[in-house]
Amino acid sequence: MSGDHRTPALLLFGMFVAVTLAITTWVSRNRRGSAEEFYAGGRLFSPMENGFAIAGDYMSAASFLGVTGLIALFGYDGLLYVVGFFVAWLVVLFFVAELVRNCGRFTLADVVAARMSERPVRIAAGASSVTVSVLYLVAQMVGAGSLVALLFGSTSEAARAWTVIVVGALMVIYVSLGGMRATTWIQIVKAVLLLGGTVALTVLVLVRFHGDVDGMLRTAAQRSGHGEAFLAPGLKYGGSWTARIDFISLGLALVLGTAGLPHILSRFYTVPTARAARRSVVWSIGLIGGFYLMTVVLGFGAAALVGPDAVRESNAAGNTAVPLLALTLGGGAGSTGGTVLFAMVAAIAFATILAVVAGITLASSASVAHDLYASLRRRRTEPRSEVTVARVAAVGIGVVAIALGLLARDLNAAFLVGLAFAVSASANLPVLMYTLFWRGFTTRGAQWAVYGGLVPALGLVLLSPVVSGSPESLFPAVDFQYFPLQNPGIVSVPLGFLAGWLGTVTSPEPADEAKHAETEVRSLTGAGAV
Repeated sequence: MSGDHRTPALLLFGMFVAVTLAITTWVSRNRRGSAEEFYAGGRLFSPMENGFAIAGDYMSAASFLGVTGLIALFGYDGLLYVVGFFVAWLVVLFFVAELVRNCGRFTLADVVAARMSERPVRIAAGASSVTVSVLYLVAQMVGAGSLVALLFGSTSEAARAWTVIVVGALMVIYVSLGGMRATTWIQIVKAVLLLGGTVALTVLVLVRFHGDVDGMLRTAAQRSGHGEAFLAPGLKYGGSWTARIDFISLGLALVLGTAGLPHILSRFYTVPTARAARRSVVWSIGLIGGFYLMTVVLGFGAAALVGPDAVRESNAAGNTAVPLLALTLGGGAGSTGGTVLFAMVAAIAFATILAVVAGITLASSASVAHDLYASLRRRRTEPRSEVTVARVAAVGIGVVAIALGLLARDLNAAFLVGLAFAVSASANLPVLMYTLFWRGFTTRGAQWAVYGGLVPALGLVLLSPVVSGSPESLFPAVDFQYFPLQNPGIVSVPLGFLAGWLGTVTSPEPADEAKHAETEVRSLTGAGAV
């Protein structure tokens, strides 16, 4: 892109960074320094505020850049990501939100430890939460690298590397200084910006086609080179039985994975009551549903106006479809309208990445400090010491996410999030469901449920085409591909549930029915909830 495009985009992005840093600085001066303040923002947010923050947390670079890119490249099959991401919220609404808010304090492990031997289950759940968070962070880093490559008109590895490093540094600052309160307000600001920008682009696409959605779809099919097949199932996941099973695996991961995402679960602790948590989810469903409906228009609009070939030429994974669409809608390269729209989309995308990585980093650093560190130390950890460890952990997690983001820079952001969802659905969801609804669940069952889903999910990814054996792999020069599917969910999710059941029925210790009864009353009524 020319300097005309870069300057306004960087100015708008700079304004967002300045505003969010100001919020972080203000919060850091007014915080009490307690664990409740750092992890949960003092539990003072209203359902509407938390609903916007949840939406801001969930509407990530994978959605704004990755999903629209997949729709632009693969049509109907890309649309399937939208369905999976949105339907998942019904599981959260009916089975998770209120119960988790009543049972836990800061993390997923709090819910499990309420009725189990605390130390082993905290270590297991904490390790799983950190793994899921790091995988999710990598997707955001990949989106950042793709965006900067387009913004500067260069595929320079140095430009991508510095972008990822800057994003990582900013997320560490947000988390370590501002904690949950600053992160929540950053999410709210970002959600408003993202929804506003998406509405503007959607209106412009519909105006370009005079409101004729059918005409837009026909044009997209013609420019795709696939004709009517672009609007039918099978372009990406219908070539073989392996591809079809891969789609089922992906759908399973997307629908079930949201309920186990650590940064989503932690948001339910920022409101004062379980009723407020449920109302937060209702708010977020409305916002997220509207957003995903608009991404469908943007994806097919990019296919119709930009063309899949131009999108693929800019970024093979399709992560730059929306910025290219904005440039085209504004009048093309060199036009004032194109410059303004491109700058707006680039700045919003950067803001999206920064806000989401802040939320994920906070959740993962909380798992390190509140679950792993506190459990591995033999003596009780003081709350202030725990918060200090969480701030240090944010730095370490940032470094790991930066390194992995540079390694996976050529993969689609939405696809990478699908892997994170698969691990979440395999390791976190089984232990959460069993803890909440199975009276006979034991400590051994909890450990086996986590490790029985986590280890197979990671192992199958390492042995899949994602890592080796194809030109699109992380390591294309080597081949240790033994598992044919790109997403392990169809195997690892049942294994997680099976391992939890097997660990329970073979456990030498009986389930603590008194603790289960206490947890059940607390989860359903809120009696004794923090």
